[in-house]
Amino acid sequence: MGRAFQNRKESIAKTATAKSRVYSRYGREIYVCAKQGGADPDANLALRNLIDRAKKDQVPSHVIEKAIDKAQGGAGEDFSPARYEGYGPGNCMVIVDCLTDNPNRTFGDVRNCFTKSKSKIGEQGSVMHSFEHCAIFAFKHDNEDDVLEALMEADVDVTDVEFEGGVVTVFAPHTEYMAARQALTNAFESIDFDADEIQFLPHVTTSIGEDDMPMFERLMDMLNDCDDVQNVYHNAET
Repeated sequence: MGRAFQNRKESIAKTATAKSRVYSRYGREIYVCAKQGGADPDANLALRNLIDRAKKDQVPSHVIEKAIDKAQGGAGEDFSPARYEGYGPGNCMVIVDCLTDNPNRTFGDVRNCFTKSKSKIGEQGSVMHSFEHCAIFAFKHDNEDDVLEALMEADVDVTDVEFEGGVVTVFAPHTEYMAARQALTNAFESIDFDADEIQFLPHVTTSIGEDDMPMFERLMDMLNDCDDVQNVYHNAET
């Protein structure tokens, strides 16, 4: 599982280089989280964790504050999640997560990305079964047994715990995200997460050949340029 996670991290580094795009996506997600669960980070743990991740990704404070102020104002857009699946170049599998205030527009934009990269958007559930929706935490620690024991004592369901190069990586079902994070925070004082997120990890990867690589990169670039797209997951090994 660790290798798939590393492939995903490398993909993020390649396709999410524009700071303005990163800021926009965090701003939208913070706005939605604050509007749904309340704008006080002390009372809304999901919001507090999201703000922590945004700061770690160097999102400016004014972007975070603007999103929260907008949510407190009660006005603004009503965003809802949308997820699309399909097959990219080289028959790789792709999942696209969006936040949208206009589902018809968003579907058209995403479908256009697939069409113009000689890819095919699929039905709901067409590739989902080939991914695991999981929470991932990575942090510096010297003993994975201590970590596993802390999670078990907190009755957290854990999928896997890996240890490599002085870093422990915890994989858990996405539904256990909050419980796992709280257990780790309680057990290890001043813990600093290198990874703290929920994502889709592929069960198997698909190698992309040289002939398909230009179209694959085009698909990734076009999707990441869509305003409504928040995250793109795939099983391509490049």
